[in-house]
Amino acid sequence: MTHIHDEDPACDVAHGASPAEEAGRTLVAVFASPVAGHLLRFGDELGFRTVLFEPDPGRHPGDRPAVARLDDVINATCDVVLTDHHRDEIGPVLRDLLKSPARWIGIMGSPRHEGPHVRALTELGVAPEEIARVHRPIGLNIGSRTPPEIALATVAGLIADRNGRPGGFTF
Repeated sequence: MTHIHDEDPACDVAHGASPAEEAGRTLVAVFASPVAGHLLRFGDELGFRTVLFEPDPGRHPGDRPAVARLDDVINATCDVVLTDHHRDEIGPVLRDLLKSPARWIGIMGSPRHEGPHVRALTELGVAPEEIARVHRPIGLNIGSRTPPEIALATVAGLIADRNGRPGGFTF
């Protein structure tokens, strides 16, 4: 018996017969970290324009160049992920991002306790409704623990958001 296959453009893309559409999104990883490295590699493969922002010139981003100013790259296509919640710069970086046209802003961290960004932003005078725009936790709830798993969960969540799907952000 011969299987008759209905033609579906999505099927052609999945089988590599047609190119995927450009995502039209920019993925900005803030802070050079192991998670940022994986996040940007996955983003490259998944059609994002990828950018690393590292505000500390003393930190070496590894194999990828980093931009020194967010003003040069942030626009309404940007999904921004702070990949380290232990950095002293999180308050000023998030404050500036919340004033930017970035479409999505998130910071890594456990959902079991309040993130340090809340206090840092509050001390800088950022209003609670603005602080609430910062997504935390980020990524799909898959129980990720290692840098590649965290990056995978994060980019999967961004793809779900990009495609208008719920994706499972609930923890």
